[in-house]
Amino acid sequence: MQAARLHEYTDEMSEGLSIDDVDRPTVEGPTDVIVEVEGAGWCQTDNHIIEGMWAEYVPQPLPMTLGHENAGTVVGTGAEVDLVAEGDPVICHPVQTCGTCRPCRLGETMYCENDAFNGLTTDGGFAEYLHTSERSVIPLPAGVEPIDIAPHADAGITAYHAAKKAISDLNPGDHAVVIGVGGLGHIGLQCLDAMSAARITAVDLKDSALELADGYGADHLINPSEADVRAELDGITDGKGAAQVLDFVGADVTTEYAPDITAAGGDHHIIGYGGHIHEPAQALVNGEFSFVGNIVGRYAELQELVSLVEQDDVDLHTSRFDLGEINMVAEKLERREIDGRAVITP
Repeated sequence: MQAARLHEYTDEMSEGLSIDDVDRPTVEGPTDVIVEVEGAGWCQTDNHIIEGMWAEYVPQPLPMTLGHENAGTVVGTGAEVDLVAEGDPVICHPVQTCGTCRPCRLGETMYCENDAFNGLTTDGGFAEYLHTSERSVIPLPAGVEPIDIAPHADAGITAYHAAKKAISDLNPGDHAVVIGVGGLGHIGLQCLDAMSAARITAVDLKDSALELADGYGADHLINPSEADVRAELDGITDGKGAAQVLDFVGADVTTEYAPDITAAGGDHHIIGYGGHIHEPAQALVNGEFSFVGNIVGRYAELQELVSLVEQDDVDLHTSRFDLGEINMVAEKLERREIDGRAVITP
């Protein structure tokens, strides 16, 4: 089969991955599931993997097939699999968990001590077929197509995971801010709108992204190239600040907003990454706000997100590309030329 594989780290997205002929994965264990990939979302994290940003955090045996947002049709199962059968459409949580370590027993599947992460630590879905496990697949309801939902496997549940934490501290009348209405941000905004009564302000440098935000429920729009974000939010919130800020950019310039735009006792959620946090300790003490890190959501949260999709509460704005166009997609994302999410169709 054909697969898009990373052989060495590079900053040149135009030659990041090569299309190789590799063996098709087969069922090896009793809980294995083999999926014919119909859609695989391209993520900014894929760019970061190509750059080598994850090498010091997780083991990455190269060459490796990337792609951690995968959905498709089951074509093979192990002897003990009864959740799905051949022919079933599924979305695949990117993490294959053991189910027996303490974090798994507590339901914190993202902290599994024996996990394998498709496209990050083991072969992913930028390929015709994917090897995963019964613990990682979710059957799709009728009417939900794999190619249309694939990016929710990471972008969706990461955004949902952050929004779910934020809404627990959002009351009617509160303000929330979504910074970056891109591949994750446009999903997070919809989750906030569907699950809370907060007023939402969207911040993005692209007018096309702000138009997307306007259609997905944002009450206020700010383009930092045209207006001062701090001053605008001060006026929108009557000087109180936003109770919850979801930062889908995570650059130095966006994390620096935190002391000035976050309400006393509020949270600035870091979802995007690549920048740093440089704030005086006194700023956190004075405002008693928190920086909150966010990782990929749990398996159960992907189930919940699929329900929101089925109810038409969350929509995906996507563009489709062939496997052979994969490096072009990486370049386009690097240049911020993709609105919403890119989907590779192997």
